[in-house]
Amino acid sequence: MAKQPEKKKVPVSYQYDAIIIGTGPGGEGTAMNLSKSNKKVAVIERQTAVGGGCVHWGTIPSKALRHSVSRYIEYKANPLFNVGERPVRLTFPDILRHASSVISKQSNLRSSFYDRNRIHMFQGDASFVDKHTIEIRRNDGSTERLTAQTIVIATGSRPYRPPGVDFTHSRIYESDTILGLEHDPHRVLIYGAGVIGCEYASIFKGLGAKVDLVNTRDRLLAFMDAEISDALSYHFWNSGIVIRHNEEFDRIETRDDCVVMHLKSGKRVKADCILFANGRTGNTDTLNLEAIGLKADSRGQIKVNETYQTEVDNVYAVGDVIGYPSLASAAFDQGRIAADAIACGNCDEKLIIDIPAGIYTIPEMSSVGKTEQQLTAAKVPYEVGRAQFKHLARAQIAGTDVGSLKILFHTETKEVLGVHCFGERASEIVHIGQAIMEQKNGGNTIDYFVNTTFNYPTMAEAYRVAALNGLNRLFK
Repeated sequence: MAKQPEKKKVPVSYQYDAIIIGTGPGGEGTAMNLSKSNKKVAVIERQTAVGGGCVHWGTIPSKALRHSVSRYIEYKANPLFNVGERPVRLTFPDILRHASSVISKQSNLRSSFYDRNRIHMFQGDASFVDKHTIEIRRNDGSTERLTAQTIVIATGSRPYRPPGVDFTHSRIYESDTILGLEHDPHRVLIYGAGVIGCEYASIFKGLGAKVDLVNTRDRLLAFMDAEISDALSYHFWNSGIVIRHNEEFDRIETRDDCVVMHLKSGKRVKADCILFANGRTGNTDTLNLEAIGLKADSRGQIKVNETYQTEVDNVYAVGDVIGYPSLASAAFDQGRIAADAIACGNCDEKLIIDIPAGIYTIPEMSSVGKTEQQLTAAKVPYEVGRAQFKHLARAQIAGTDVGSLKILFHTETKEVLGVHCFGERASEIVHIGQAIMEQKNGGNTIDYFVNTTFNYPTMAEAYRVAALNGLNRLFK
């Protein structure tokens, strides 16, 4: 019998090289980089406008609110504006209007990026049919299926809602729904003293509300350098914020004119409204991950490798949906790195180790690198250089003299190991130290801040002051 010729495998044809689910920083970073690598890209967004939680409910709105309140505080404190009539009082709905305009500008700008890069946009809820097929369900109930060689999950996260709490009640909010607050609360209870809780505590206190901040741990923002987090605790205490450490809620009692939180310790706290800010959950529950054999953990997060590839070889995940560090800045870079891995097949680029943390309280906090506690535990010989903002001409001019800069450096090599800042513009100031820490071949040295001339007067001068302060502590 004659041997039959072997059938050639016909290559599978897909509509797209890649489909990205979500248009937050992670999705945007992936989509833009793939498009610039000449890949045919589609993006699916649940909302009617692009930007994800970062633009519409998280980073951008909260920072816009914080900016308005910070300027309001400066206005009230400045003697130039305190002559004669009493300053006008701002309310939360007042500052929301400014935030709304920023959100609109950001979303429109980001929408133009997708148009300019010829990326196909689809609106609706996405779910997996198989590892190459996504079904989109639109608001009108109609569906459409798309196929792609690679699929990237960039669906972000949402505030964690503890069971047994009625979030439909008009006085109970989380960090998304708080943007719909229409009244002017006199007393606010914030449950959860992480980054979001501390930022909103600053905002409401700056507007003149009484604030109770319930912390489930023994200190604020324990991942920060102890001196810096202690400075925030003192500033909160000094401004009148009541911090309740090591507390957990038992139940919520709702009344017509208020809400009462019953704590497990037996305490009760009454407020006009409650803001829950106790963690976040990955948006994976509607993706039908079971269809591709992928499983999220109890917080809805997906496990990935160094190039953000999941356990399914053609499916990647970036941003909040993979957990730490859950930063908009890092999510964009994760998307960019994942796109390189998808386009090239291999990728040597990795996310930097020393990712700066910026916390937009009033005043701000920021850090990069190691803390004193970490260096002490690792038995690394280090010294500390400090600069108080109250001694800087620029801070005195601006009336923002609360805060300080701290540089940690190796006593032998003078390598900068960590930079920690508390005060206005801290999230900007820290990047100068970060830039030096990233230098190779001996470029990372505290001597840079002494041997370089900075503009005067500037907040950057704090680096020179702190460097001299630290070097003066060295001896033989």
